[in-house]
Amino acid sequence: MNVQGMKTECSSGRKNISLSRVSRRVPVSTLAGVRVRSEGNARADLARGLMPLALGNIGMKMPESKRSIAVRAGADPPDVPKRDGRQGGREWLQSILSRFGPIREKSSNTTVLDFEKPLVELDNRIKEVRTVAEENGVDVTDQIKELEERARKLRQDTYSRLTPTQKLQVARHPNRPTFLDIALNISDKFVELHGDRGGLDDPALVCGLGSIDGISFMFIGHQKGRNTKENIYRNFGMPQPNGYRKALRFMRHADKFGLPIVTFVDTPGAYAGKNAEELGQGEAIAVNLREMFGFRVPIISVVIGEGGSGGALAIGCANRNLIMENSVYYVASPEACAAILWKSREKAGAATEALKITSSDLLRFGVMDESIPEPLGAAHTDPMGAFPAIKEAVMRNYRMYENMSADEIMLDRYNKFRKLGMFEEYLVRGGDREGAKDALSKAPGAKTKAGTYAPTSDDAEFLEMMADMEEKWEATLQDKQEWLMKPETPAPGFNSPGLLELAVAAAEAEGKSIGVSNFSQTNEHAGSNGSSFENAPLH
Repeated sequence: MNVQGMKTECSSGRKNISLSRVSRRVPVSTLAGVRVRSEGNARADLARGLMPLALGNIGMKMPESKRSIAVRAGADPPDVPKRDGRQGGREWLQSILSRFGPIREKSSNTTVLDFEKPLVELDNRIKEVRTVAEENGVDVTDQIKELEERARKLRQDTYSRLTPTQKLQVARHPNRPTFLDIALNISDKFVELHGDRGGLDDPALVCGLGSIDGISFMFIGHQKGRNTKENIYRNFGMPQPNGYRKALRFMRHADKFGLPIVTFVDTPGAYAGKNAEELGQGEAIAVNLREMFGFRVPIISVVIGEGGSGGALAIGCANRNLIMENSVYYVASPEACAAILWKSREKAGAATEALKITSSDLLRFGVMDESIPEPLGAAHTDPMGAFPAIKEAVMRNYRMYENMSADEIMLDRYNKFRKLGMFEEYLVRGGDREGAKDALSKAPGAKTKAGTYAPTSDDAEFLEMMADMEEKWEATLQDKQEWLMKPETPAPGFNSPGLLELAVAAAEAEGKSIGVSNFSQTNEHAGSNGSSFENAPLH
């Protein structure tokens, strides 16, 4: 046996000998009364634990007092299974894993919004009543059921009357499910992918492959953090340009291999820092907007928190735009809007009301196509109850495009965004806008040659003209004509760059008028005489 760094010393003053040199031939009397001298407490403890083994190898028994010390010093750590038979390996493992089970009670430092405080107080009162009843052996089941029913009705009444400002607070709640929470719970498998093929990555925008019910999807979404450290790492869910380029890379990958794309929007907006602008933030967003309209696979977008400005739209140009019940979607944050219009952030509440950012307003305006219901008390109080609704909505909307061709999918996406907004189309002649609107209201109606309805005959004539131009353009593309109106070219012999301009300038300097036809005659005359251009006279 070899023990590094330890020596033994006989109590009778004999020479020090190393334990590594101890063998069975050493007389027992040589090691009588052995005591350990080490350079540190750790080594001494190790030596005490190994001493019974060393003495056992040489056939020597330790005194009872020293044996007990060695046993105490060499006792197993608390996490090692006991060998006395009182607890087996399975029971020990279960006792360790039980410490990491799901929480039974919500932490006291969980973020509570102002309008949620009465609900939290009522929940705490129910817990107190249940605890007191269990301690005293009193049956208060009926009273607890009555309190729970009151809490449910109060919660339902509170969340059914949320103001836009309160919905904004719910959408920004730190306990709200994030993109990774949703992706890992609605998918059977999920693999995160990294990199924009330019040497950069962005933790604020996460991409990955996932499968739901055996169908593969490309998942792309904004990712926020739970605490300050995570938010700093995720940049508070505000992507850099390389994040949007990463998203575009994987959307192109999905388009190439025919994978449906599902995006999850949860960002206050694209990062507006100096470094982001230097890397081309606006260009990265603009390229995403352009490219997403050309993808041949269906795109489904889900707003799971807040969707701000172009940072949300850069992954939100979809065939179907879904929004969770308590999420918001805006062109500018209420704080930024108040600072621009009222020069004060104190007007953020008024800006929230005016922007119409809630799910009900967005559905009414046609910006969103469907609202995903949340559990009672919003998704941050019951995340596991929100995941099935998201999964069902995503799969149901995907089935709508499962049998469509690539052209039909692209046309559906194009028409969706063409219909956004509130506008009127009518012809105005001579700037008389009011007269045109009055004539439109009194118009009997007309039809084109193809049978298309138009309010007036002028409108029908205009539609026919536009249709003829479109047919002409399609025919031109099919014939692959190089020019619609081929420009006139100079006569042969005058194709050298700048030569024609030089001749015209020289003629004008002499006060003579000259054109292309004159040059043509000059060139022919020069060619027949075998002379060069430089010797040809100018007419």
